[in-house]
Amino acid sequence: MVRTVRKAKSKKTKKVEASSSSNPAVASGPAKVWQPGVDELEDGEELQFDPEAYNYLRGFSIGWSCLSFDVVRDQLGLVRSEFPHMFYGVAGTQAEKAPWNYIGIFKLSNISGKKREPIPASAVDGDAGVDSDSSSDEEDEEINEDTKPVLHLKKVAHAGGVNRIRSMTQKPHVCATWGDTGHVQVWDLSSFLNSLAESGAPAPKQDDIIHRHLPLKVFSGHKDEGYALDWSPLVTGRLVSGDCKKCIHLWEPTPTNWNVDPNPYVGHTASVEDLQWSPTEADIFASCSVDGTIAIWDVREKNKPRMSFKAHETDVNVISWNRLASCMIASGCDDGSFSVHDLRQIQDPLAAHFKYHKKAITSIEWSPHEASSLAVTSEDHQLTIWDLSLERDAEEEAEFRAKMKEQANAPEDLPPQLLFVHQVLIFSCCLILSWLYHFPCTVLLLVKVKFMSLTVCMSRAREI
Repeated sequence: MVRTVRKAKSKKTKKVEASSSSNPAVASGPAKVWQPGVDELEDGEELQFDPEAYNYLRGFSIGWSCLSFDVVRDQLGLVRSEFPHMFYGVAGTQAEKAPWNYIGIFKLSNISGKKREPIPASAVDGDAGVDSDSSSDEEDEEINEDTKPVLHLKKVAHAGGVNRIRSMTQKPHVCATWGDTGHVQVWDLSSFLNSLAESGAPAPKQDDIIHRHLPLKVFSGHKDEGYALDWSPLVTGRLVSGDCKKCIHLWEPTPTNWNVDPNPYVGHTASVEDLQWSPTEADIFASCSVDGTIAIWDVREKNKPRMSFKAHETDVNVISWNRLASCMIASGCDDGSFSVHDLRQIQDPLAAHFKYHKKAITSIEWSPHEASSLAVTSEDHQLTIWDLSLERDAEEEAEFRAKMKEQANAPEDLPPQLLFVHQVLIFSCCLILSWLYHFPCTVLLLVKVKFMSLTVCMSRAREI
């Protein structure tokens, strides 16, 4: 959140090196806090991020713009804290022409970054004895800057643009796609993932080949295109899909394929925007809609939802069911606000409401590691990380400022639950995120939709 604002002497900006000091704990003046969506840059000013806020930050591209991606689970271990990192993912494109679309299956390897102390000793104690450590850290950063990640990519042709793509938890090589043609398709991508796992250095022009591959199942029973799609975490192969005509269809797996119920679940009065299965009950899922409501469904009862409540005054775009505290569902809407709902409170489930973002919420997701933490992205070009267990403590703040011997002039109305802000300084893009479940809790994958640029963001927010 704290960013440097500098004024250039001319329109042609020049890089300004950070000033050195024998005692970095003593600040020359209070740091200015940039408020995204509130403050405006003057002529000749630009924002500079503080690299100390990140353990790793790197972007890469797989081609066309996209609206959706997903992290593919692998067998490399559940807890990975040592560099270098590697992960697999899938993304669906929104190409300029329908025949140019594809599913991108990718592996990003050689992700090299830095493990840091939560709060550097030099910043708290002003101990000159750690200067040598700081200098060695700077040398490490220079080495890491030259160490680029390696992207391996396979492309599979897809009829029309991909509105959403989801990898199955139990069988990650099986993916479902919601197409703008109105069809939901299920794919077996095992051959491509196996090829990526065995690949060394990318072969010249291999990434440009678009492979022809038939889906396992195509469902054409929806009356319109849609965006809502989710695999059950408890029943292997069970899927729900929702469309812009307020209909939800249940997919039940068979030994060789899927049976899709032609009779939809209908309880919303407008487009179904997102779906989430319960993390603890196999027959329960949630839906959200443009009608401003969230509904809780039981697959054994199709006539009406078990529970329905008004969540927002505008379109509810996204929901996330907390897998560590299963009574909690978070939701984000068009006016930039997001809420947390406690399903134990049937009459009034609202537990918390936050109005920080300035534009529509485009994704929201609970941390897979901590029940009180979640990440949010918005069309205001921000990714924010929140810890709902925090409250403002004036005494603790004063003590911390005294130790740091500096004061950041943070706005008084800044929510104490807000841990971190990652701002994308590019116009006309919306952001979609996902936590990387097998990495430390501050590792996220972020996609800038209209630019098809994915960023691996490892921040220090949770450490601090």
